[in-house]
Amino acid sequence: MLSTMKRGAWADDLTAIRDASLDGVIRARTLEQLGVARSTVWSRCRPEGPWQRILPGVVLLHNGRPSTTQRYLAALTYGGPDCLLSGYAALDVAGYSTADRNDVLLLVPAQQHRRAVSFVDVERTCRMPDGLRRGHLRYAPPSRSLIDVARRLSSADRCRAVLTSGLQRGDVTVDQLARELGDGPNRGSGLPRSIVRELGDDAHSVAELQAQKLYASSGLPRMVHNEDVFGPSGEWIARPDGWLDEVALAWEIDSLRYHFTAEAHAATLQRRARMQRAGIVVVSTLPRQLTSDPRTVLADLRAAHRLACVRPRPAVFLREAA
Repeated sequence: MLSTMKRGAWADDLTAIRDASLDGVIRARTLEQLGVARSTVWSRCRPEGPWQRILPGVVLLHNGRPSTTQRYLAALTYGGPDCLLSGYAALDVAGYSTADRNDVLLLVPAQQHRRAVSFVDVERTCRMPDGLRRGHLRYAPPSRSLIDVARRLSSADRCRAVLTSGLQRGDVTVDQLARELGDGPNRGSGLPRSIVRELGDDAHSVAELQAQKLYASSGLPRMVHNEDVFGPSGEWIARPDGWLDEVALAWEIDSLRYHFTAEAHAATLQRRARMQRAGIVVVSTLPRQLTSDPRTVLADLRAAHRLACVRPRPAVFLREAA
């Protein structure tokens, strides 16, 4: 419960005002309840003043550039207690890389009237998800946030990159993304629906999807993807991105970006060494080569296939489905 100060007494000690704020973000109405006259609030929010009006009815208690967290808090303060961050803002709070996106998507209940303003985009929805919290920040779960981003994209590659980021982190499954799309509005759903269908084929990165499309033009035998390969005694060897079983050829799409940590990349190198010790011919491709130099990638694959055809096939096999 806020205790109203004597008119003008707030200026003698700003502690109460700072304590009532969230990282310097406070409602103008709260300031009035603390004894700051409305005219004083807006006077202090003039360009030369010590505060700023960051959103309608929301004040930031300094006149410098707001931090990302302050922008998120301001949006939530503007939206009210039932709103949630979604889209890039929610993914940022959840720890995703969002390339410093400036827009903030706010989900508000359908019966609540809030308009898009400044850096805040508002979506009124009848499907308010159960929110997550990090400190004072309330945000939609990854499945909703990812789809809310995807519905606003026009680039297929960017849409794949966003959706596969959730799959790679283990935050969502393809089925969860498909359900979220099915339950949501049709507006903007065409592209993410097609991407989710592609992701259902067990390709878990943009690079792997690009590789599969390029390989289709190679004229080489059919390749399977993400299948476990075992040695003659049943020991597991690897799960390469692509596999030609007839000649025991593996295709690996290598990039630290898709393996997240140095430890995971080291595991990739160890897996490749196991394959080579088992006699498997391994082709390694960097993701950027798929688009910058596809002819060389295809030439490497065809040369490796010729090499695999002339050497005895090693005793390695795919495990048959149960």
